[in-house]
Amino acid sequence: MARGQLRIYLGAAPGVGKTYAMLAEGLRRRSRGTDVVIGLVEPHGRRVTAALAEGLETVPRRSITYRGGAFTEMDLDAVLARHPEVALVDELAHTNVPGSRNARRWQDVAELLDAGIDVVSTLNIQHLESLNDVVEQITGIRQQETIPDDVVRRADQIELVDMTPEALRRRMVHGNVYPPDRVETALTHYFRPGNLTALRELALLWVADRVEEVQQRYRTEHGIADPWETRERIVVGLRGDPRDQALIRRAARIAARTPGSDLLAVHVVGSEAAVAADAGRLAESRALVESGGGTLHQLIGDDVAEALVRFAEAENATQIVLGATPRGPLVAALAGEAVSTKVVRLAGATDVHIVTRRPDADLGRPIRRPRRSGRGPVVPVLVLIGLAGVLAALRVGFGPGAAGALVAGLVADLLAVLAIAAAGGLWPAVVAAVVAVLLTAVFLGPPVSAGLLALGVLGVIAVAAGTAVDRADRATRRAARAAAVAAALRSLTTAVVDGRDHLPVLLEQIRELLGLASVSLLAHDGAAVEPRWFVVASTGADAPEHPEDGDVEVPVGATGALVGRGRALGPTDEDVFLACAAQLEVLLRRVPADAGAGREAEAEVTRSAVLLILGRALRALLADVRSAVDTLGTPGGSPAQVQEGMTRMNRLVTELLDVSRLDAGALDVRLRTVDLDDVLVTALDELGPAASGVAVGIGDDVPVVVTDAAVLSRAVSTVVADALRRGAGAAPPSITVEAAPGKVDVRIVDRAGYELDDRAEHATRLAADLTEAAGGTMRVLPSPGGRTVVLTVPRAERPRTA
Repeated sequence: MARGQLRIYLGAAPGVGKTYAMLAEGLRRRSRGTDVVIGLVEPHGRRVTAALAEGLETVPRRSITYRGGAFTEMDLDAVLARHPEVALVDELAHTNVPGSRNARRWQDVAELLDAGIDVVSTLNIQHLESLNDVVEQITGIRQQETIPDDVVRRADQIELVDMTPEALRRRMVHGNVYPPDRVETALTHYFRPGNLTALRELALLWVADRVEEVQQRYRTEHGIADPWETRERIVVGLRGDPRDQALIRRAARIAARTPGSDLLAVHVVGSEAAVAADAGRLAESRALVESGGGTLHQLIGDDVAEALVRFAEAENATQIVLGATPRGPLVAALAGEAVSTKVVRLAGATDVHIVTRRPDADLGRPIRRPRRSGRGPVVPVLVLIGLAGVLAALRVGFGPGAAGALVAGLVADLLAVLAIAAAGGLWPAVVAAVVAVLLTAVFLGPPVSAGLLALGVLGVIAVAAGTAVDRADRATRRAARAAAVAAALRSLTTAVVDGRDHLPVLLEQIRELLGLASVSLLAHDGAAVEPRWFVVASTGADAPEHPEDGDVEVPVGATGALVGRGRALGPTDEDVFLACAAQLEVLLRRVPADAGAGREAEAEVTRSAVLLILGRALRALLADVRSAVDTLGTPGGSPAQVQEGMTRMNRLVTELLDVSRLDAGALDVRLRTVDLDDVLVTALDELGPAASGVAVGIGDDVPVVVTDAAVLSRAVSTVVADALRRGAGAAPPSITVEAAPGKVDVRIVDRAGYELDDRAEHATRLAADLTEAAGGTMRVLPSPGGRTVVLTVPRAERPRTA
């Protein structure tokens, strides 16, 4: 059964109008034909609110005796038995009277949602668990009734009911909130203007977080890379050394100047990192960042600057804060482009703040020498120029061809070659050996034999030293890559422990680590030729549906693949991606064998029952067709009977194929933006003349939806065909379409009675499975003369493109 949707009206304080807004929403939905009941409303003596509630059906409360007193609570069992489409339940954070089934009202609401009932509720900002201490500091009152933040964040819709402190205090004075005897006390204590202003700001900021999530999804879908400065989001780059503490505090002060801004600390792990990060240092940095309300993220990347900028663009950051150590021109030339300089060059419209860091000598941490490719020919050229100067001085001091000058020159050549080999590796050292011998010949003029001997000796030394340096450098890179893979797996393993069954969460962790736009876990049907691929789980915008849709792909088991889209990965990133795929493969194998056997047994029972039902129906149809064929040559025989029987038989065979494909996971589904009128026309065309009496009501302003048109039309035709079969002589079914925020409902009113036979039960299950495969949900509700089947599909967030 599909889970219901939760809508919450959030307010800054009592009396802003949350309950009134909830009741008004209930009346609006009822006017559109939705079955709405009041599960529980607390009017608190407010006449206008109580009058509004009288216009809706109310489920009587349950009476509970506790410590000699009589109390009433929402009758959860009665609401579940009534099973409306929408239930209005006030005060989500309320604590139930002891003796109730659940300790908290939000747990009651969770049961209603699990039963497929939509719930509209209310909540004050001070009841959020994460804000409890803040509210106590503001008001001096500690809230005893709190609700976990994640319960509220999982709501499908959160609407802020806003009111200025002055307007709320006027309502208090007019007696619209509390009785007259409580007004003065409330105005001088909890409802002081400063308290209300602070609570209102808390509510606005908390709701802004949800709005930010929607905005980020929109930017991703539309490929918008430039930051939108709707709020300040500050990214601070960390090196993993003791100086990070001061950098974090500086970034926190920048964030504090703009209330509501976000602080995101980032540490990039990869072979390009200049300082090997210490796990203890990072833990200290994480604690400091979180104490300031920020978060720390660990990324994988060969290039620190590119990884930082890529993360800032993905998070819509407005500022990047980096630390930089002052370097002289010579050091800058030797070490190549600094990370801070490259970030400034790549950041585009994002502001970059460079914080000067003193080169503390007491860090006690080994700093890796700069990468050779970052320096190019600077070091070899400088060394050879110095060698030429030394040889020129020897020529002046000893004269050309002097034995002492030759010995000193060869020593200088040797030192120069060793220096260049250490800086540049094998081939720069070999070239330097040749150039050193030529310089020695030019300045000191040794005999030819001595020159050839010197060239051979220096060549051997250059090859040996350069090869050793190259091997050491490759070992360093391998160690750095291994550290990057280990860091990624540590982070992924933590996510697995926190929620091993939430594949989208794990994929989001992988996507963030590698800076990809989207990641999909795919599986195929095992066919050797042209296998069909299916999306097991995905995250990000435009997630790949086939291996060829991505920029990187690695296998997961025998029939799976982990596919990423967004950028090409370097060697380190590819190693991490492969390690993540291996971790996912291990995770997927951890499903207990007994649970798998139980599901297989249950599926086998269901499959057997369905095949038995369809087998009996097919045999009956064959008998009808044979009888119709026998009457063709007799008076009164009609080819139409044979045609009708063949149509019904074709439909049964199609249903058998659908059951088989659904069971094997081989139903070809491609979710796209489609028009519902095309889906309904296709569904009714499949039914032929029998569907001529079906009434269809669909407005011109119904939005496009995200679904598989062919699969959804099969679901619709399955429900309508079963209603027509059972309702011979009754009013034909009707189809209406209703749009709601985030979804569109297709309502099929079945007037064929309440009793369902085996065929009807099978058709209902098949339609539900087809709807779910098409990306939607299905509910069955009682209605006059029969039932109403509601197929709900998500509406498209952007117009359909050709």
